[in-house]
Amino acid sequence: MLLCVLGLVAVRAAKYDVFPEFIPPMVVVQTEAPGLAPEEVEALITLPIEYSLNGTVGLQTLRSNSIQGLSVVTAIFREKTNVLMARQLVGEKLSQLAGRLPRASARR
Repeated sequence: MLLCVLGLVAVRAAKYDVFPEFIPPMVVVQTEAPGLAPEEVEALITLPIEYSLNGTVGLQTLRSNSIQGLSVVTAIFREKTNVLMARQLVGEKLSQLAGRLPRASARR
C-alpha cells in the first residue's frame, strides 16, 4: 500500500509535457523587398533590422539571410525566455525602425 501511495505522489509531482520544447524560443522576421538585389536587401533592410534587434533582452543569437527581394532575420532567445515576451520586444524594436526602412515600390 505504501508503494502505491508513493507512486501516486511521484506521478503527480513529475514534470512532463506532451509536447516538450526541442528548440529554444525564436522570432523570425521576414521582410519582402520586391525588385531589390540581394546586396541592396542586405544594406537597406537586413542590417538595419539586425542593428535594431541587437541588445534585446534575452537575445542569444541573431541570424540573417538576404536574397533577391526577401530578408529573413531569426532572433534566437535563451532557454526559459517567454516567447510571447520575446515577440513583444521584437515588435517594439521593429515599430521604432519602421519609418527608416524603404517603402515598397515596384521597379521596372
